[in-house]
Amino acid sequence: MRVTFLGTGSAMPTGKRVQSGLLLEDDENTLLVDCGSGVLHRLAATPTGYEGVDTVLLTHHHTDHVSDLLPLLKARWLAGEESLTVAGPPGTTDLVAGLLDVHDYLRDRVDLTLRDIEGEFSVAGFDVDSMETRHSMRCFAYRIGDFAYSGDSEAFDDLAAFADGTDVFVHDCSFPDEVDVSNHPTPRALGRALAGNDYGTVYLTHRYPHTDGREEAMLDSIREHYGGDVELAREGDTVEF
Repeated sequence: MRVTFLGTGSAMPTGKRVQSGLLLEDDENTLLVDCGSGVLHRLAATPTGYEGVDTVLLTHHHTDHVSDLLPLLKARWLAGEESLTVAGPPGTTDLVAGLLDVHDYLRDRVDLTLRDIEGEFSVAGFDVDSMETRHSMRCFAYRIGDFAYSGDSEAFDDLAAFADGTDVFVHDCSFPDEVDVSNHPTPRALGRALAGNDYGTVYLTHRYPHTDGREEAMLDSIREHYGGDVELAREGDTVEF
C-alpha cells in the first residue's frame, strides 16, 4: 500500500501548501481522501492522475476538504471518464446535491454515486473502519489496514488508540504550542495522546501558516512525550508500507 500527500495545508493558504487531500493506493485499488482546493492540481501531477481516481472519501464537509469536488467531476467528464463516487459522513449526499443545484450544468455528466457512511464499510475496494473525531462539525477518522488518518480533530486518547499498530498514521497538527486552539491539536497535546501507542511513522498534516518556521520546535515538542518516529507530511511525497 502507498499514500501520496497531495495537500497538507489548511483553510489559510500559504502559497506552498494546498488544502487537504491524500491518495491511497494498493496494487488494485485507488482512493482519494478529502478534496480541498488545489488537490486536483496536485493529483494531476501524479502517475495516477484524476483519470485514475473514481472514488472520493470525505472526512467532513468544511470547504478546505471539499472545494475541488466539482472541479474533479468536471475534469473527469472532460477527460472522458464516466463515473465518480463520493462517500462521507451523514450529509454528504445532501452536500453534493446542493453543489449541483448551484452548478446544474454538471448534472448527469458522469454516473455519480453518493454515499453517507459511518461505522465499518467498504469503498473503492478498501475495508474501512471509522470513528468520530473532536472537531467543530461532525468529522470521521479512518483506518484502512495499516493506515490511519485523523481527519480534523483535537488530539485525544481514543483517537490515538484507534490508530495503534498502524504503519502510517497521518494526524492533524494545525498550530504550534503557542496558539490557544480548540478543534485542532497542538504538538504538546498530540505528543501526550500518542504516548503509549505504537506506530510505524506519524506524519503531521493540516498545518496553518502559524507553523511556518516552527516545524522543528513542533517535532521536538511531540518527542518530549512520544518516542516514536514523527515527520512532517510533505506534498508530493509517496510513502510505501
